[in-house]
Amino acid sequence: MTKPHARRAAPKPATPKPAADEAGAGADDAGAGRHDADAPARAHTAALDQSRLTHLVGYAASRAAIELKKVFAKQLGPLQLKASEFSLLVLVASNSKVNQRQLGQALDISPPNMAVTIDRLVERGWVERVRSTQDRRAMQIHLTASGKELVQRAEKIAATMENPALRMLSPAERALLIELLLKVASGGRKR
Repeated sequence: MTKPHARRAAPKPATPKPAADEAGAGADDAGAGRHDADAPARAHTAALDQSRLTHLVGYAASRAAIELKKVFAKQLGPLQLKASEFSLLVLVASNSKVNQRQLGQALDISPPNMAVTIDRLVERGWVERVRSTQDRRAMQIHLTASGKELVQRAEKIAATMENPALRMLSPAERALLIELLLKVASGGRKR
């Protein structure tokens, strides 16, 4: 019995190699004439023209926030803390008679979302709701012993965690940046 002839695929036509860009400069020419599988990846790594956005404070602030969120996740992620939870815990540690409404206003978190966040922190044993001694209708948020320990650990990390991301700023520039961002965040209200 004779074997049927295997059907051979038609050779692919040679595709021209794209012009070298910064990412592909100096690439090996041994593959000239065949499809460059890395071309799409290099196209995505080439710097984009952002000049029509970089004059916007919001764009610059968002780009900086992305970098700082990465730092936060790397440094405080092992403590299983989100940025909003860290901020909330520090506010509770700094304000002995704070309530849920005040925390929501300070962090711009809606009442339903703040309730969920505080419920989560209560479940984790970091905060507790305590009835106010001045107004029996009001509930204050207090740190538990475990919450106090967590805040101490987190603040110790936070004291230096941004240094690598902000290394290009002098201490005066860093202070000015914080001052200006807080001024914008306040919407012109006195802090």
